[in-house]
Amino acid sequence: MEQIKPINNRRDFLKTSGMIGAGLLIPSLTLAKATTLEEGNIHQFGKRQGYTDQISILISMMDWMRATVLRSVDGITQKELDFLLDEESNSIGAMLMHLAATERFYQIHTFDYREWGDFDKKDTDMWNVGSQLGDKARKELQGKPLSFYLDHLSAVRENTKDMLKTKDDGWLMEETDFFGGQPTNNYCKWFHVVEHESNHNGQIKFLKSRVV
Repeated sequence: MEQIKPINNRRDFLKTSGMIGAGLLIPSLTLAKATTLEEGNIHQFGKRQGYTDQISILISMMDWMRATVLRSVDGITQKELDFLLDEESNSIGAMLMHLAATERFYQIHTFDYREWGDFDKKDTDMWNVGSQLGDKARKELQGKPLSFYLDHLSAVRENTKDMLKTKDDGWLMEETDFFGGQPTNNYCKWFHVVEHESNHNGQIKFLKSRVV
């Protein structure tokens, strides 16, 4: 598997006025002085070592949702992983790859300040099948072990966490026109990555229940 390296942020578009406005929008929390949370307990949302206060909350949500997805596929069989409900459905394996691909593209968009779709060929070659799904994914994402998908998910998430250590709460509130052409901040974009996993986790559970 191709090694995924952290993306360097070469530009800083955050202006002083934007930082002041962002500060007014971020909920007032005092996580910096909070007691260190129990190591490995995902059910305590709060300060995470190496992250700013609001990014700690985002990391808390990401960890909780990822653990939920991993529980859904724990012990899954190859038949369940590759099962297609009908000729237009996606397999559980394909959806896992879709989650990894989506997160990778959000990394490029938010960390490298690239317009959505402005991705390098090495990334589109690696991730487009999982991102777009459809017939190609139904053909190519078959017969691969669960570890194939989990390795991709883990590598992408590790990169996300490394990059978030270089960001602060002001960065979370930076905006570009995005969802529906409306101003959308990075907090919303990364929350979407979390809820996107929740959405597909429901599909994963449904498909497992339909395998015969």
